[in-house]
Amino acid sequence: MRSSRSVLIIDKEKLPKLRCFSLSCRLSLYCYDTIIIPLLHRMSNLEQLSLYLSHVHRNRFINGNDLKQNIVDYLPELNQFRFNIHSTMLLNNEIISCVNYFLGDNEGECLIYSYPYTLRHYYKIANNFPGGLFPCVHEVSLFDEHPFEHEFFIRIQRSFPFMKRLIINNRKAQKEKQCKKLKNTNQDLLVIEYSHLQCLILNEAHHDYVEQFLLDTKTRLPYGVDLFVDYKPLKRVTYNFKRDATQINCSKVRYICSDTNFRFPKHFKDYFLDIDTS
Repeated sequence: MRSSRSVLIIDKEKLPKLRCFSLSCRLSLYCYDTIIIPLLHRMSNLEQLSLYLSHVHRNRFINGNDLKQNIVDYLPELNQFRFNIHSTMLLNNEIISCVNYFLGDNEGECLIYSYPYTLRHYYKIANNFPGGLFPCVHEVSLFDEHPFEHEFFIRIQRSFPFMKRLIINNRKAQKEKQCKKLKNTNQDLLVIEYSHLQCLILNEAHHDYVEQFLLDTKTRLPYGVDLFVDYKPLKRVTYNFKRDATQINCSKVRYICSDTNFRFPKHFKDYFLDIDTS
């Protein structure tokens, strides 16, 4: 590759004698596909390769699969590959993508969709949820290996104002549940109101999230919500169904109890709007 005045000339000559190559650049590059990859393909006998760069692309991230398909598979003699690549994808207002890595399950997930979003559901939302407004969505599920804090639920409520069904799958305890102020501000915690919620499923959730939705200082539930949660965490959070701070919300919910092997206290049924143990 050489420059002559303002014209960039890219050599296509093979480089079979080259055994070691290193490229480092602190500036953001836009030439990964057009220059870097073709250059590496000319080094068919390369044994050692180092890439340290930042790249901007219009439609994809540079990930492990990309490195294998575009670099490693073209260098059969390669035995050492060191790299640190930061890639940025330029988004427009019509296409949104979200990537989650769940190390506990050894898997990664990528969701890409056109905006505005038109489906009635949005599943497996994690902490890196990009936000937005989804007025068509009625059913939402949340999943992460990291805890959901109060500010996350504020984002969820604002993004899904007409949410009717919410499922939470998170076994990690909250880290900031005792905080009385919003993070990085001096404002009091906002009480989150779920005006259209009809069903709340917490069977796979840490008891902190049971408290998150039942404490009247954090959440305001509408009347008639069906609540699905195991008996033990519910008993713990409500202080054996005697806690004043959770009674207001509990008096609005219909508790769907699947644990029928417990001896319920006498005041148990008076604590809720209704109870279904069938």
